[in-house]
Amino acid sequence: MQFQSLFALVLAALTLNVAGVGHSLSWLPLLTAPQSSVPTGVLTVAQMKNFLATTDANLTFTGLPIEMLGADPLVTTLTVCSTRTAQLCSGPCTVFTGSGTCFNTPNTKCLAATTDVSFCDHSNCQGSCNTLSTCGTRLNNGFCSTPGTNSVSVP
Repeated sequence: MQFQSLFALVLAALTLNVAGVGHSLSWLPLLTAPQSSVPTGVLTVAQMKNFLATTDANLTFTGLPIEMLGADPLVTTLTVCSTRTAQLCSGPCTVFTGSGTCFNTPNTKCLAATTDVSFCDHSNCQGSCNTLSTCGTRLNNGFCSTPGTNSVSVP
């Protein structure tokens, strides 16, 4: 029923516009589907899958099977790497898939994740922590420069 009402409203607006009544359709974009709720700096599942499929970095997988990537929106896939060259984050890298944990990541130089993780300068998610969405230095492929990171809090 709601779809029929929406269709009728849009059809009526288009009819008025074609008839030259002159009503603006500037409100029409408000009827489109809501935008994704992925925070700035957080990779979509498609972006993470693309990175994992195309990188030449040495990857070590841990946590849940990588097939869980995208299967549950509450599961995070986190990639942490120990080398940064210019704007490129490279390996060796560790790819963790899971949720609700503090992941110790000594020697991390850069990272990317599918949720808004917090990265900290001490182990066990202690010390000074920042969220991925507030990354100060963005790198290629959606990574964030995170020198001094020793742990990541995964929601």
